[in-house]
Amino acid sequence: MPDLPEPLPPTKTGPAQVIAMCNQKGGVGKTTTTINLGAAIAETGRKVLLIDFDPQGSASIGLGVQPHDLELSVYNLLMQRDITAGEVIQATNVPNLDLLPANIDLSAAEVQLVQEVAREYTLQRVLEPIIPNYDVILIDCAPSLGLLTVNALTASNGIVVPLECEFFALRGLAMLTDTIGKVQDRLNPKLEIVGILGTMFDGRTTHAREVLDRVVQAFDERVFHTVIRRTVKFPETTVVGEPITTYAPSSSAATQYRDLAKEVLARCPAG
Repeated sequence: MPDLPEPLPPTKTGPAQVIAMCNQKGGVGKTTTTINLGAAIAETGRKVLLIDFDPQGSASIGLGVQPHDLELSVYNLLMQRDITAGEVIQATNVPNLDLLPANIDLSAAEVQLVQEVAREYTLQRVLEPIIPNYDVILIDCAPSLGLLTVNALTASNGIVVPLECEFFALRGLAMLTDTIGKVQDRLNPKLEIVGILGTMFDGRTTHAREVLDRVVQAFDERVFHTVIRRTVKFPETTVVGEPITTYAPSSSAATQYRDLAKEVLARCPAG
């Protein structure tokens, strides 16, 4: 682990670095990472917006918002021209952390956007007015490589790939990097992989260590030095609707996400 400096407080707000949390395989820790990385970056004094871009609404639930109670969600922002981001964004209980929530309505956007002109740029268009208001915007993508995920990649300038340390997750990485390459060529040449994050790591098993070694061999410096280990704390944080950094601030899991925040900010300085 390199000796990363503590991030200095920002002297001004914005323009935001937009980072997509992307992996088409489900259950690899995307939502957990989005919530806890966002909270850890917010602790440094930066303004963070977390976009729930998954129709399951898991990131919203993880921050204490009930998706079925929402009057407005990211779906309304995408599909209705008269809705602004400010009407949909909600403050969370974490200082400096805001949420753009989602619910099952978002699944309809995948079908409806097909009819739209420049459909891949819809999310980028609605985010443009709020880019100056934040230092970091994190997008929690759905576990697919469909039109919603392409929208997220087109709107972003960076990608973090959470990767469960097991063989099937490793196989899906080739498909994901192929999609990222197509988006870079055709839609968003500024898109870069910020890093690949090993999640759910259990150092006691040979399999987990071997998978992590193979990822490092293939991607070298793109792999984060921080590794997120398995812990019983993460399911508990979902139940209480808050990040690990406030639920168990002195736990090793909270420390891992603070270390990850330092690495992310060092690779794409924000604020």
